Amino acid sequence: MRKSFLHAYWKHKYLTFLFIPAVIYYIVFHYVPIYGIIIAFKSYKFSLGIWGSPWVGLKHFEELFTVGSFWQVFRNTFLLSFYKLVFGFPAPILFALLLNEIRMVLFKRVVQTISYFPHFLSWVVLAGLALQFLSPGTGPINLILQELGMKPIFFLGSSDWFRPVLVITDIWKELGWGTIVYLAAISGVNPEEHEAATVDGANRFHRIYYITLPAMAPVITIMLIFAIGRLVNDDFDQVFNLLNPAVMNVGDVLSTYTYRMGLVNMEYSFATAVGLFKNIIAFTMIITANAIAKRINEYGLW
Repeated sequence: MRKSFLHAYWKHKYLTFLFIPAVIYYIVFHYVPIYGIIIAFKSYKFSLGIWGSPWVGLKHFEELFTVGSFWQVFRNTFLLSFYKLVFGFPAPILFALLLNEIRMVLFKRVVQTISYFPHFLSWVVLAGLALQFLSPGTGPINLILQELGMKPIFFLGSSDWFRPVLVITDIWKELGWGTIVYLAAISGVNPEEHEAATVDGANRFHRIYYITLPAMAPVITIMLIFAIGRLVNDDFDQVFNLLNPAVMNVGDVLSTYTYRMGLVNMEYSFATAVGLFKNIIAFTMIITANAIAKRINEYGLW
């Protein structure tokens, strides 16, 4: 058995060699740094190093559960991720369905290209565009509101508007890129199924509901599991570039909190404890979501 296993690798040795750089990358940048989580159980000092710093056990986790600011940040993170899940997750699915119904190939390609483009821009650029576009003095949205006799709104400085802005800009950036996966799933549908359904009298909505969506179900399930696992995660680049003191009560999330505690306040052990706590919850949620998905429709990650 072992011999045949190694023979298969040797038979496809050139493909294996192409795979080696990816393996090295994950080992060096994802697995080797894992040893750093022991900082969460130590009082880390630069001068002493990781192994020389004294052990404190679960002290930092006890602080984490007793500090009121942490729970506010945790709540902000969960709410923001939940809103992105509710409004952002269905967006690329609906967009893929709409694109699939377009019969003008040139127009379809233009729309796809335009929708993909924001994904390749950094949040530094997109945040600058958002700041200009939503400016209370010169932003086009507020100029339109003033023309309609309404007062201008400081979208990025309002606690009521900051989260919706984060959700909308996230959808704007990732809509086209997320659509690629679902279009690939749709492309696997046999055209003869649609032709047979049309002959049987099915309209466009019936074909989408009974043919296209079931074909997309495995991909939708897997992407949903990943999305649920990200409920306690957030996009640091997005929030950091749009966050300001006026909306800290609703916009401060776990990543910005960890950044501030670890790199600004230099409380490295506490920041590591926050990150470890977040990852444990994310891992638990992925396992749970996968188990539920397997029971419902037999699709899952494993």
